[in-house]
Amino acid sequence: MSNNLKTGIVILAAGNSSRLGQPKQLLEYKNSTLLKNTIAAALLVPDSIIIVVTGSNSETIEKSLNSDEIKIYFNSDWQAGMSTSIAKGLKELLILCADCESCIFAVCDQPYLTTAIFEDLIHHYQNNEKGIAASAYSETLGTPVLFNKKYFDELLELEGHEGAKKIINRFNDDVIAVPFEKGNIDIDTIEDYEKLI
Repeated sequence: MSNNLKTGIVILAAGNSSRLGQPKQLLEYKNSTLLKNTIAAALLVPDSIIIVVTGSNSETIEKSLNSDEIKIYFNSDWQAGMSTSIAKGLKELLILCADCESCIFAVCDQPYLTTAIFEDLIHHYQNNEKGIAASAYSETLGTPVLFNKKYFDELLELEGHEGAKKIINRFNDDVIAVPFEKGNIDIDTIEDYEKLI
């Protein structure tokens, strides 16, 4: 399959989990970890390039990942906010696949994220005229979210703690909402994690 039909999947795993007190990327879940489960779901998406962006605790996290099928990049500016990890992942994707048509951004703390969720985003994107396919849950739109390449410049221009939601909101007329049951469940505190397990 030609490169321009490939989908980039950038998994943002650079945060320091300050409210949790330990790296959420390494929390045990389903005989694995939250991050590894997200990667495993992404790896089953056909014609995709998987990039993991690390930051805080990068050495420990990278040691836990041994897959040759993903690319891992360290974001030295991770403390400046999520925008820097989005830009790092996208820049590296465009080096690997200059004519990549679209990119999905995902976080590593949505335990109910599956391959089917990724594939639903791609399916809705390919079968609609919209440039953004965003997950819908709890009356909001969020990650994982797919962007057509026409939004890559806007993504690269995000600053500080701005995330993909800023672009979803700005270009709301060009967004298709894709239901993600339990997408609202993420792990920010130890209480969140205890409810999950």
